Amino acid sequence: MQKSFRVQNVECGGCANTIKEALREEFGEVDVDLMQEPRVIALEIKDEEAEASFRKKIRSLGYPMEDEELGAFTKGGLKAKSFISCAIGKMSDGGENS
Repeated sequence: MQKSFRVQNVECGGCANTIKEALREEFGEVDVDLMQEPRVIALEIKDEEAEASFRKKIRSLGYPMEDEELGAFTKGGLKAKSFISCAIGKMSDGGENS
């Protein structure tokens, strides 16, 4: 089933590229809508286990879900991690989607 998730810290095409590449093998095509705030990621989720895996992977990249309760320290750490993920995404697409 196609599901959409509101995700924080996604700023640009570099972020989107990192997310798409990190999730492609397990979830196939991933759409990152950079026109909405917070950003919306849409992908095929087959069951609760797949959704849990998606949430874990996206957070490990520094992009928490909008519905997560986060403390200030955790938010700061995830924001820093998302900057690194973004930079990696920019390098791997040649900066075309910045």
